[in-house]
Amino acid sequence: MQRQRTLGNKVSCHGIGLHSGKEVRLELKPAEVDSGIVFLRADLPARPKIHANAANVTATLRATTLEENGAKVFTIEHLMSALNAARIDNCEIEISAEEPPVLNGNAIDFFNMIQAAGVVEQDKARQIIQLEKIYRVDGEEGKRFVMALPYDGFRVSFVSINPHPLIGIQYADFEITEDVYAAEIAPARTIAYEKEIDALREMGLGLGGTLENVIVYNDAGWLNDLKYPDELVRHKILDVIGDLRLAGIFNCHIVAAASGHALNTRLAKEIYQGTRN
Repeated sequence: MQRQRTLGNKVSCHGIGLHSGKEVRLELKPAEVDSGIVFLRADLPARPKIHANAANVTATLRATTLEENGAKVFTIEHLMSALNAARIDNCEIEISAEEPPVLNGNAIDFFNMIQAAGVVEQDKARQIIQLEKIYRVDGEEGKRFVMALPYDGFRVSFVSINPHPLIGIQYADFEITEDVYAAEIAPARTIAYEKEIDALREMGLGLGGTLENVIVYNDAGWLNDLKYPDELVRHKILDVIGDLRLAGIFNCHIVAAASGHALNTRLAKEIYQGTRN
């Protein structure tokens, strides 16, 4: 029997949001059994709560957005990825703005925060979701897809397809354990194409992005040093681990081709709905 898990202590950080550029303080707190992952908007008068589940996804443009009780949080995928890799069932996330801090543009700082807080087992069994069929969603007439297969463990296979000759096709396949996640996936940063940055900022996106937290490329090459030659696809794996946590904790083999937040969260919704009927 697997028991539910939460944090042993409170832990906090502060920084600026990747897209909003706003300063924000974030605190991760232990939570009661069966409470799940819940964001609490401490900056709003009613301190509304937003449950991190697939039913609350409302937007996926360059990030995953959740809305509930008249409030929203967005760019939650990096934090959710770290919580999923650490197999945290219950956690309250108190946040002073609508977007978590970007920190280093990856998930390793969040993962290290969880480890520093300590992980404790709780006195109740985990209701781990058992997939009984293959779930799949497609985009662009099958040119993109993401699927979850029944599997005794947690594995992700991802192929990234980018037309830019600098990047091209990247493929990675990992059996996800805490050690593998910390060494091979969590440090991978988000990515941007230099020619798109001005347009993104005109849309109010990427306002907190810098060469410290985003890997940027142009037609001549990379503007900063890579942590891995295939850092792009590793970050894609980081994102899908975070987005799929919105369906709950479940064993599966995720197989994806050129998937992003829109397809990831569609799949999470299908699993969330299909395993609760």
